[in-house]
Amino acid sequence: MFTLVRTRARTAALALSAAAALLFGATAASGAPAAPAPAPLKQGPTSVAYVEVNNNSMLNVGKYTLANGGGNAFDVAVIFAANINYDTGTKTAYLHFNENVQRVLDNAATQIRPLQQKGIKVVLSVLGNHQGAGFANFPSQQAASAFAKQLSDAVAKYGLDGVDFDDEYAEYGNNGTAQPNDSSFVHLVTALRANMPDKIISLYNIGPAASRLSYGGVDVSAAFDYAWNPYYGTWQVPGISLPKAKLSPAAVEIGRTPQGTVSDLARRTVDEVYGVYLTYNLDGGDRTADVSAFTRELYGSEAVHTP
Repeated sequence: MFTLVRTRARTAALALSAAAALLFGATAASGAPAAPAPAPLKQGPTSVAYVEVNNNSMLNVGKYTLANGGGNAFDVAVIFAANINYDTGTKTAYLHFNENVQRVLDNAATQIRPLQQKGIKVVLSVLGNHQGAGFANFPSQQAASAFAKQLSDAVAKYGLDGVDFDDEYAEYGNNGTAQPNDSSFVHLVTALRANMPDKIISLYNIGPAASRLSYGGVDVSAAFDYAWNPYYGTWQVPGISLPKAKLSPAAVEIGRTPQGTVSDLARRTVDEVYGVYLTYNLDGGDRTADVSAFTRELYGSEAVHTP
């Protein structure tokens, strides 16, 4: 792997307003609509925090606010990560949660709802798991649609705000699976967007799926709410036809990307009018200095950490 790509501990731009950009509702696990308190408005890009739930709590995302105005430092929290697995008996892909992801989902009332009540959207990342199943090698449109239903069912069951696609570690070809084809991801995203028209669908811009967004006259680029650069500490505009307001060319790893680089990338995000700023691996320590390094540039405010 590239050294700039996220490390993984596992068991197997100025937008008009971040608040205005995040108008997607959440559904409680019981099926009743959640009623989050509106977050204080802030001007600036949408900020995203991936959390490795094998090691850290989702609640860390809600512990950072802006000194000026009290808005959330982060707007989107990503549960990292569920997996696309492969059943060798039925020869089908299926959605899998390891014990840590399952724990977060089963305890949505205490791990997810508190974030949503602050106005933070909670999205489930889905990642390959070395078994040959990926977003780009479904054998048919029906198979892609079946997996899309598993995703949308999970979003509804656990009251999530959307799904993030990360096409890494699939190891296409394992267990006799096929190599990537041009139709699979288009069918998958089309079906998922039809299943959940008002939820977030985001793209971690890496892997075979990310380069296969058009098939048979259908381009699914517009189905995504966000797409971001996957290489931490760098600037790279995602190769997808979306408005600048939905793109994050900047990507940083909290605690590992130097604070000067974090600030520089945030300043460039604003200067070049991009609407999203991606961070990875927020942990349970007091990361005020790391978070303030980008909030100063994005929102004109220091961050405040509340334990």
